[in-house]
Amino acid sequence: MSTERVRKYFKEKNIDFQIFEMQESTATVELAAKAHNVEPSLIAKTMAITLPEKNILIVTDGTSKIDNKKFKEIFKAKCQMVKFDDVQSVTGHPVGGVCPFALNEEMEVYMDEGLKKYEYVYPAAGSTNSSVKISPSSLADLVSGKWIDVCKRD
Repeated sequence: MSTERVRKYFKEKNIDFQIFEMQESTATVELAAKAHNVEPSLIAKTMAITLPEKNILIVTDGTSKIDNKKFKEIFKAKCQMVKFDDVQSVTGHPVGGVCPFALNEEMEVYMDEGLKKYEYVYPAAGSTNSSVKISPSSLADLVSGKWIDVCKRD
């Protein structure tokens, strides 16, 4: 199970984060926000993106959308999600449980600058009903995340 891999990852890194395993699904931003009784923006969504030469992860707040123009300026490619059927084999986690922890392959993780305004966020923890509560800076440190401005801003 993917959540167990995340638990082992935290233990190996000597990090003591509580993994919330909910009775209800947290597979979408809306469901996760409801399960945690928080605003949807506090749910950190992790998107698996395919570039011509590699796959990457981008973590944004739950209500942000990728700005295609910014994405293309940064990555010199069109933003394309990893195909639904390939997400688990690429990341090690199912759709709805993708997180930047305990990945199948080494992937660069990018953190959208918009996350910095939050004290804490809830990324998934490897399954469609698990998550952790973590500060954006701790998340970036843990996964060697690179900060970028890739989302649309109001």
